[in-house]
Order: sequence, then C-alpha cells, then structure tokens
Amino acid sequence: MNAGITAAAQAAPDIDVLAVRADTPGCKHVLHFNNAGAALPPRAVTDAVLQYTAREALIGGYEAAEAAVGEMQSTYDALATLLGAGRHQIALIENATRAWDMAFYGIPLARGERILTCRSEYASNYLAYLQVRRHRGVRIGVIPDNEYGELDVAAAARLMDKDVKLIAITHVPTNGGLVNPVEAIGQLARSASCYYLLDACQSVGQMPIDVGAIGCDFLSSTGRKFLRGPRGTGFLYASDRALAEIEPPFIDGRAATWTAADTFELRSDARRFENWEFNWATRIALGVAARYASALGLAAIWRRVQALAERLRSQLARLPQVELHDQGRTRCAIVSFACRGIDPPAVKAALARARINVSVTDAEWTRIDMDGRGIPALVRASVHYYNTEEEVDELAATVAALSSANSIPE
Repeated sequence: MNAGITAAAQAAPDIDVLAVRADTPGCKHVLHFNNAGAALPPRAVTDAVLQYTAREALIGGYEAAEAAVGEMQSTYDALATLLGAGRHQIALIENATRAWDMAFYGIPLARGERILTCRSEYASNYLAYLQVRRHRGVRIGVIPDNEYGELDVAAAARLMDKDVKLIAITHVPTNGGLVNPVEAIGQLARSASCYYLLDACQSVGQMPIDVGAIGCDFLSSTGRKFLRGPRGTGFLYASDRALAEIEPPFIDGRAATWTAADTFELRSDARRFENWEFNWATRIALGVAARYASALGLAAIWRRVQALAERLRSQLARLPQVELHDQGRTRCAIVSFACRGIDPPAVKAALARARINVSVTDAEWTRIDMDGRGIPALVRASVHYYNTEEEVDELAATVAALSSANSIPE
C-alpha cells in the first residue's frame, strides 16, 4: 500500500471504473491527465448546465431561478457534506481565486503584523501578500521545507510570535505531488489564536477533507479540478469564528441588508462573501459534481488516484532521460517530471498529438519553490479515478519514446 494512504482509504470499496468511464464522454476521445487543470466532467454535470440553461431560455432567468431554489440549496448541502461543514459555513463564489481573495482581504492586517506562508505557495496568493505588504506594511514570512520538501511544522512553530496574524498556505502545490501537513498547521494556528487560510484547490475532490480536523478559519477551492465540476465555479468555507469576526472586503445586496438610510446588516452566514449576480446553471451543476464524488466516496477516490500516480511515477523513474520532481511523504495524483534535452512545452505538444492531455507548470506560478530548486518548468501529469492502468502505461510508454529519441518527432 502506498505511503500516506489511511486505514479508511484502504478499507474503502473499489470504484467501478467502467461505470464512471461510461459516465464520462471525454474518455472516448482523449487520455486525460490534466485533472489538476480541469478534469473531464461526468455527463450528469454537463446535463445539469444544459438543462438549466434551456429552462432559462424558455421561461426567463429570474423565473428559472425562483423554480430552482431547492436545487441551489442542495449545492450548499453537498459541499458542506464534502468538507464536513455546515450549510451556513459555505459560500458559492465564481472561482477559487476570488473565494480566497474574499477571505484574505477581509482579514484585518495592520502594519508590522506578519503573514506566514509556505515555499510552494501559489502565485495568485503570494501576489496578494506582496500587495498588502506594499499598502499596509505587513511582513511576509516563508516557512522552510523539511527534508521531504513539505512545509516544516517545527520550523513554523519557531517562527510564531505575537505579530503573526495569519497562516496562509496551499494544501497541495500546483507544481508537484506533495500534500502539506495541514492538520498540524491547524494545531499551531489554534495555539497562537491566529487566523488560518487554506488554499485547497488541488485537494478537494481527490482526497477526504475535514475542515474540523484541519482547524482552518477559511478554505477555498474550485469546481473544475478534481471535483469534476464546471469551470467558473468556486466556493469558500468559513468557520464560525471567522463568521463572527471577519467582514468581506466589499459587499452588495446579497451580502448585507440595507436596513435604513445610514445602516446595514451583514448576513450571519458565509453567504456574506457572495455577490448578488451569478451563474445559476454552473452552481447547480457544482452540486451535482459534489454529490457524484461523495457517492463514490472520497476514501476510495484517494486510494485509486494515489495508486495510479505511483504506477506512473514508478514507470517514469525507470527512464534514464526522465527526472521526477515530486516531493513529500504523502503524495497525491499530481506527477511532475522533465525530459532531459526537451522543453516541457514541447513534451506537452507531442503528447497532445497522441491524444494525451498533460499541462506545463512554470516557475512563475510557484516562484519561491521552483527558483529555489533551479527548475524553470515541468511537465505535470495528473491522474484521476476514471483513468485506467492501461492509459497510465500508454502515457509512460509515449514519454519513454520521446525521451529516448531526445527530440520531438513532428
């Protein structure tokens, strides 16, 4: 059994791969290993988008929304179930970056106070830190990695002092296979009474998530990646502490009620972080995706994606011209590698000609980590439970042919 797989995952029932592939039309057309970018959606998800959009066209947008209030409520329930949260703690937001922004920019950071983050922090998040440093005079501290490439919890504890107002980290980095020790960081944040913001874009949908066990004040994520929902969907979890203490950076008529000419009242639930206008079709479909994942079981999904990723790593590791760059003791569905003498974009293009989808992760997206390791870019292959062992083998064989030739055939 792979390192990092829990007892619950080991005991989870197997996924019926043939059935989920039959639910996934894209499986007939491509070998899709770009799930960390955007996964192939199940038919039920795309059907939900199309059916709701058709309903709007027939009866009107407001009227369709009034008829679908129950469906929308079920999306909140489905995401709450997925995260181990309450419905009142879930906000639906147009993407994960904006969800993260609504939490981050609402936290009252003052001059001299510190943000602690990780070396593998995502670019969009780190750019926000730099902006508040410029405008508010806050300080940024980067927690070192341990010998496994993970965020070093002991080093983080040594950096804690009275000025640390926020710990904000990424659960699974965009550029590799490691899983950061988020529960241990949660214990540290609680002991220091500082806020804890977790970017879970690459973890929700591929592994079990329990916000209570993690202990975060906020968790942001997306629909399009391992959850297999539509693009243009995101969500935010806010703890009861966060709801009691944090106001959104901006509000509208959904987030608050205009109670009198000079007063307003914020919503008491996480929907204070939402705005009034949104895409009903994709948010309803996001609920479909969340229920689909829950029905399969996140423990079973986690076990399968780890097994497929380790199968791919073991085959790539045998290739003399291929360098694997995944780190961490617990590794996930993302496999990052480089072919000596061939630029990652050229590898991606050659694989695309063979109907194999991968992506390229550039240093600009995880600047501190990749600059520190001297890596300008990597090929990122990310498996999901609907991939087969034969597809993994075909990807590895195609990479082997490209790397042995040390050039890209036209």
